[in-house]
Amino acid sequence: MGLLRIMMPPKLQLLAVLTFGVAMLFLENQIQKLEDSRGKLERAIARHEVREIEQRHSMDGSRQEVPLDEDDDILIIYNRVPKTASTSFTNIAYDLCAKNKYHVLHINTTKNNPVMSLQDQMRFVRNVSSWREMKPGFYHGHISYLDFVKFGIKKKPIYINVIRDPIERLVSYYYFLRFGDDYRPGLRRRKQGDKKTFDECVAAGGSDCAPEKLWLQIPFFCGHSSECWNVGSRWALDQAKYNLINEYFLVGVTEELEDFIMLLEAALPRFFRGATELYRSGMETSMQIQNLSSIRIIAPSLFKEVVWALKKMGMAGHV
Repeated sequence: MGLLRIMMPPKLQLLAVLTFGVAMLFLENQIQKLEDSRGKLERAIARHEVREIEQRHSMDGSRQEVPLDEDDDILIIYNRVPKTASTSFTNIAYDLCAKNKYHVLHINTTKNNPVMSLQDQMRFVRNVSSWREMKPGFYHGHISYLDFVKFGIKKKPIYINVIRDPIERLVSYYYFLRFGDDYRPGLRRRKQGDKKTFDECVAAGGSDCAPEKLWLQIPFFCGHSSECWNVGSRWALDQAKYNLINEYFLVGVTEELEDFIMLLEAALPRFFRGATELYRSGMETSMQIQNLSSIRIIAPSLFKEVVWALKKMGMAGHV
């Protein structure tokens, strides 16, 4: 390239640079057109599936299906953010489902990917909306917010969630990757055996404690757009705020989980009658003891650092 620069006259060099720039712009334009065409095709497929569902519903309507009671025709979706006390809260839902007569279902995606393809979004919306036998239903899983209305579903589900101080959540997740929890103690975690503390990770500039990891809670409220995962995106943050305010029934914080549960019990007793008493019954204390004991056994040399991290978070039982 240096030889060409020497041999080519300045005008030809300028022409070559301009030609290269035009070619790059043309390629970017073609790529954008292909992406737009793919988006249109996916939307067309989704609309076609919606029409098929509507046709089936109209055929089913001729069979004079008995409508569900208003109290039973309810769906709650808890699109849980990892390491925000989500397991502790979900266990309360499981413990109450028999007593309060509702169904709890886990949304299990491939490799725990919180983003679904457009067709999978359509199938999920269709399945949970039409599955009468599983109503009233409490669905939970690590998935991003999904707008049911854009798929032609008039009766929206009730969205709830819990968020956590981003740094505390990251510290909790860091140690979870190394020590796991007492719900699946036999499962080998990705970073099991790594004895580096969180502070040491930060000092070394490690990937598990990178500042970009603090963004993770935003996409769960933003939705399924790829822009939601663009760290620092103003649009993603604004969309997440909009959805939280306008599309969520209630969002709690880990540090005040009991208040969140009390509000749910008062507002949605069909699902959460008895939740506050269950939360206060000592389950969290016993889980805290079990978690600390298991850490002590696995890594005695790290016990002081882990306890410090837990105390710093102020909610050891929710790690």
